[in-house]
Amino acid sequence: MVTLNKIYTRTGDGGKTRLASGAPVSKTDLRVEAYGAVDELNAVIGVARLNSGQNDRIDAMLGRIQNELFDLGADLATPLDPAPKWEALRIVASQVERIETEIDWMNESLKPLDSFILSGGSPLSAHLHLARTVCRRAERDAVRLQESGEQVNADAVRYLNRLSDHLFVAARRANANGAADILWKPGATR
Repeated sequence: MVTLNKIYTRTGDGGKTRLASGAPVSKTDLRVEAYGAVDELNAVIGVARLNSGQNDRIDAMLGRIQNELFDLGADLATPLDPAPKWEALRIVASQVERIETEIDWMNESLKPLDSFILSGGSPLSAHLHLARTVCRRAERDAVRLQESGEQVNADAVRYLNRLSDHLFVAARRANANGAADILWKPGATR
């Protein structure tokens, strides 16, 4: 468990931070960018949950996901190479599979789409669409880290990819099972 006795340390004043391994890096390091985007996603989901009062099952999923995002941040903050001297917290395949199962359950009652969806409809849906876009950025950051030559847990990247889909389907479900979705009308304002 983490114990935080002092909130500010002044150690980051020079633009540096430390990874979970203790290695010093720039605050603009790709690894810091990736877990920072996951932290931002967690905050956006927290705001979305302010509007999830009538959707107990969605709220419960989002609460669990917030906890898993802290796990994901710890995963990204702990390089695979060199291997840490402790058992690092990693996203595992079963977490990705649970996200997929929830997507399938939420999608069962939704009518098929015949257009792209614009953010909106209900406050919960709009916030979930915002979370989805932040999730996609976190995924791009994790992939960028991977493409830079750093090893990244493949399940962590898969989790982010599935989570953005999860947030999209949850946004549709929050819109009265898709009835309040706002559909894109291509070229409608020409």
